[in-house]
Amino acid sequence: MLEFHIKKATRLCHQTGERLAPGEPFYSVLITEEHEIVRQDFSTAAWDGAPEDALAWWKSDMPDEEGTKVNLAPDEVVLQYFEQLMASNEQPDMTFVLALLMIRKRIMRLEGSEQDDQGNELMVVSCSKNEQEYKVPTTSPDADEIEEIQAQIVSMLYKDAA
Repeated sequence: MLEFHIKKATRLCHQTGERLAPGEPFYSVLITEEHEIVRQDFSTAAWDGAPEDALAWWKSDMPDEEGTKVNLAPDEVVLQYFEQLMASNEQPDMTFVLALLMIRKRIMRLEGSEQDDQGNELMVVSCSKNEQEYKVPTTSPDADEIEEIQAQIVSMLYKDAA
């Protein structure tokens, strides 16, 4: 599995050079420059959408410089919520995004991908904490759905959040 080290937000708009204020919404994009993954942050006013060659992009709110750090709930709680989502099959977008979050937080490891009997792509992940393997349906939520999913995850699984 490839691992990328992504720098924290610069607190400056890449396009205008203006400072991004605490609490201000902004967009981040990952692009490749000279064989290196580079993060660029944009104010909402300067955001025209992700470039075609973007590897990833997301929307966030600029954290306070000296504010309290928001921490993810204990791994066991996150894993339990994920297993409930997997069992219910009712929120495939939320399940997929939560699996990606757990990969990022090293609660799970990406093992690969495969297709089910209907030809749908499945992301195969494993968790060393419970020695389980999961086959998570790969989804492509739109921008509005992503914002809603992020808000749900923050409100349910992050301590000291909103």
